[in-house]
Amino acid sequence: MKRDVLLLEPNYKNKYPPMGLMKLATYFRERGDNVRFYKGDLRLLAVENMFEDFWLEHGSPNLYKQIDNIKNHIRTGKISLLDSIADPFIYTAIKDCHACFNSKKWKKYDLICVTTLFTFYWDITIDTINSAKTFLAINGRILVGGISASILCEKMFNMTGVMPHKGVLDEPSIVDENSDVIIDELPLDYSILDEVEYQYPSANAFFGYMTRGCTRNCSFCAVKTLEPKYKHYINIREQISAVSDRFGERRDLLLLDNNVLLSKCFDRIIDDIKGMGFSKGATFTPSCEYAKALKNLRDDFNTRANLRKMIKLYDALVKKLDDDAIGDLYIERERLGLLRYETATTNAIEELDSFVSPLFAKYIKRNPLMRIVDFNQGVDLRAFSDTKVKRLAEINIRPLRIAFDDWSLRDKYENAVRVSAGAGITELSNYLLYNSDIDIDTPLNLYRRMRFNVDLCEELGISIFSFPMKYHPIDDPKFFNNRDYMGKHWNRQYIRAVQAVLNSTHGKIGRGKQFFEAAFGENEDEFNEIIIMPEALIIRRFEHDQAKRERFNKVDEYAGNCDTLTDEWREGFKSLTDEQQSIAIPIIHRNIFNDADITVDDPVVREVLRFYQIQRPRG
Repeated sequence: MKRDVLLLEPNYKNKYPPMGLMKLATYFRERGDNVRFYKGDLRLLAVENMFEDFWLEHGSPNLYKQIDNIKNHIRTGKISLLDSIADPFIYTAIKDCHACFNSKKWKKYDLICVTTLFTFYWDITIDTINSAKTFLAINGRILVGGISASILCEKMFNMTGVMPHKGVLDEPSIVDENSDVIIDELPLDYSILDEVEYQYPSANAFFGYMTRGCTRNCSFCAVKTLEPKYKHYINIREQISAVSDRFGERRDLLLLDNNVLLSKCFDRIIDDIKGMGFSKGATFTPSCEYAKALKNLRDDFNTRANLRKMIKLYDALVKKLDDDAIGDLYIERERLGLLRYETATTNAIEELDSFVSPLFAKYIKRNPLMRIVDFNQGVDLRAFSDTKVKRLAEINIRPLRIAFDDWSLRDKYENAVRVSAGAGITELSNYLLYNSDIDIDTPLNLYRRMRFNVDLCEELGISIFSFPMKYHPIDDPKFFNNRDYMGKHWNRQYIRAVQAVLNSTHGKIGRGKQFFEAAFGENEDEFNEIIIMPEALIIRRFEHDQAKRERFNKVDEYAGNCDTLTDEWREGFKSLTDEQQSIAIPIIHRNIFNDADITVDDPVVREVLRFYQIQRPRG
């Protein structure tokens, strides 16, 4: 018996699409179930469901201009939205839809699957799970999985009444007892991404794992919980081939392996990547999206998604046409009800094909593009060898990501970078962990790693983009759903100072010695001064032109040139005696500067602390 299945992603911002739900979509579709994906306000999903039922029964060409009004009335009940509805029967039917919406008589699903991401999205995730119950049919089930569900399994159960699945879907019978399918090995269903308005920045890639897990068991890492077993090899060639056949080629290959260099099958993995078309220098020509969507409609494959995709493709085509062609296409689309996805049908798209297909062939260019391989989770510098790096250089890897988590790894990190550069890999990236409980994780440790990367770029003529990553104990009940954790050698002032600089560098540090020194200081002494400096003065160091300075001075309650203010703060701070510093520095480290918080008996200390009340510029 067919089931109605709802796949839900909470409405947070994320770069990568939900791979788990995309595999589940394949699984349920192959079983013959009705599958729907949604990301957004669940009340709007209820509106969409009710409108679809209404349109199926009452839709007509003369109503298509009222679609937005009808949907808004279903949601709000505003009578004025129906002023243009003359037919009393239709008018009553729309009002009935609102009554059903208001009483939460929403479409019910037999099975609802909710994915979860990071724990700092905890509140919206819990709200989504609890709200999903309103859409659950009698005897229906809710399945929850993903990162935060696996890490905080019991906590999630206590707050939702739903016991999540822990880990990956790598065994049979996890979803259905009568199934021997291993869901984690299924190809991704990319069509579900066209069911929602949300645009995933990295959707144009093949996603996959060629290994699972990691044997390192680092204290700060959650991989041991998410993927406790290390798998040395996963064959994804059939998955990639299936995705290409159904949805078209993808430019990039984004692999989320947590430690691929540890694999005993590393050579086989590289050979597979090359065999999939990602050898060094490889290019590809994008598939014709129109042809793929049309074929999927003819195959009756996720009709809802492909109707929406067709309307998007028509809209994109319009931007390429001259005025006469735009007018002709509009007339045809209006005649066939293809101006909006809500009124689109497969038959109408088939009828338009002979008109629009030549336009797509003529105006939508598909030029060859360079392919890219990205081991997005990074590779382990401790597992580097000349042989492995030479093999990595055989594929279009860009960038090569190498973690550089503490200064004690400097020699191994330097060797990894030099070996990579020698093999011809000149675009690198890394993650720099900070704010952890590692004894040597100090602000200076972070500065030295950033500086070291800049110096290596200068010497070797390569590019290294560094991304400092603030450590967060995701399974600590005091901190899992907030950003308040402070590492052993860190405090709120240091964290805010580093983040203030990173905001100005867009979160990354690239090559360019002059830029780095302007941002983080020419030496360790300057860096130490920056991280104790009032936040507004840190920001001001990037106000290089007069126009920006004038804008800042209009916002600030303090007048004067920013250099003058910084000099005044510096002079005042350096003039503090040891005893005065023992009063001022703990207050600065707390980074709370209300009048009551800086009220101290010593007027000299109080005057220095006043600088920390300067508001940073907005906008």
